[in-house]
Amino acid sequence: MKDNQAQAYYTKTKTYIPYRSPYDPCPPIGVKYYSTPPNLYLGFQPPNLQQFPPHEALKKGTLWPVFYDYYDNPYKKGGR
Repeated sequence: MKDNQAQAYYTKTKTYIPYRSPYDPCPPIGVKYYSTPPNLYLGFQPPNLQQFPPHEALKKGTLWPVFYDYYDNPYKKGGR
């Protein structure tokens, strides 16, 4: 797999365009987005992973930064 293909494969947000029939009376939906969790790409949890401080881990919902996955709304106007 080429580097740019591998990089696209390991992104957290993926996109696809739903099929639209030529006879469909509805307007096309366009691009749809979905998010993949970080644990999909990690496999087994390696020992001695970096950890958040306890107060930050409670806010983020996980003790390990590698498993932290914030939600970034792709449909939000203006974006980041």
